[in-house]
Amino acid sequence: MTPRTPATGTSAARTLPTLRRALTAVAAAAALAATALAPAASAAPADGGTGRHAATQAAMEAQTTGPGAVPGILGRAHDRHGSWHGSAGVADLTTHRQRLSLDRFRIGSISKVYSSVVLLQLESEGRLDLDNPVEEYLPGVLRGNGNDGRRVTLRQVLNHSSGIFNYTEDPAFAEKLSVGFPQHRYDTARPAELVATALRHRPYFKPGKGWHYSNTNYILAGLVIEKVTGHPYATEIERRVLRPLDLRNTTLPGTSPRMPDPHGRAYSKLLSTAPDAKVHDTTELNPSWGWAAGEIISTTGDLTRFYEALLDGRLLPRHQQRELLTTVPVQAQEMSAYGLGIARSRLSCGTTVWFHSGGIHGSTSLVAATRGGGHTAAFNLNGDWGGNLAALLEAEYCGTAKTPGPGLERLATLR
Repeated sequence: MTPRTPATGTSAARTLPTLRRALTAVAAAAALAATALAPAASAAPADGGTGRHAATQAAMEAQTTGPGAVPGILGRAHDRHGSWHGSAGVADLTTHRQRLSLDRFRIGSISKVYSSVVLLQLESEGRLDLDNPVEEYLPGVLRGNGNDGRRVTLRQVLNHSSGIFNYTEDPAFAEKLSVGFPQHRYDTARPAELVATALRHRPYFKPGKGWHYSNTNYILAGLVIEKVTGHPYATEIERRVLRPLDLRNTTLPGTSPRMPDPHGRAYSKLLSTAPDAKVHDTTELNPSWGWAAGEIISTTGDLTRFYEALLDGRLLPRHQQRELLTTVPVQAQEMSAYGLGIARSRLSCGTTVWFHSGGIHGSTSLVAATRGGGHTAAFNLNGDWGGNLAALLEAEYCGTAKTPGPGLERLATLR
């Protein structure tokens, strides 16, 4: 959800924002794993001494030291051997307390797949069809400047092949979220206003003729959920996803700026790339500007449980599960692609993971799973100006902090 600079063309490489370009550090290896609660770098390995997550712990620690270091990182992984928790750095730059495994944080665009799941469930119930045009559910909403809801399908909205402009790339809107954040952090943004911001711009391309990540797509998804069900989209996520999976630490705050306890602090340089840029405490903010595209708060534990259920088929019937994992290419000749609110990439060791990253002021997150949900992992950085999520994936799933490929690195910096 981090604002990005305006761009043209169909390649995601042309839309990388300042913050994305900052996420290029390559993590190193060799450190101890951490304990389950309030872990410390000097603690004994939590995986019985086998060191299965040593490279992951090392990659985390490498990103909290040196130039561009973030204040702290929290990580969790679960596989057939059990659960592992790790941390590096601090949760609070004032008190210097460590990050806790139960700390809550804003997950940004990871929120998108929750909205996608609801639409897929509604399709399985015969209440909508993903191949129907947006116009059928939101008459007249997607019109103007070359935008035409009669030509854009719900499927294209979910896989970002719609061509609809990303409202966070609008220069005035991006300015409010960056240098203007201190003055606008408590502002409420309505979904209709977000769509209207996008419609001031022409589409990036004709529907289905390219790929461009756009938060506007998931604002439309939330509006469709509400139109079809007659309920707030957040209510549907709670009823269909959070309660069945007992995700008690996952919340949709709406317009509330407060974080539920326990939580650390969130820190941002507001997209400044200057080495001595001021660090702002952005823990409190009104996340309504992200709405169905990025407002959710969660924990590493809830995220890994959610992705395990998502990838093992517990949330969707077989047909909709296939739709979820049917991808479109992000760029030609790359081993990375995007499904319906979830990305896929093949790592350097040959392992394929399904994942999504998420960014919002002071919080950068990632959750991943292998197909079938047998190996899940989740990470959160409490700073938004550095770190390398793709390197964390390589470390956890391949056991080495090898330099990520361009496709993986691009998808791991989606906001």
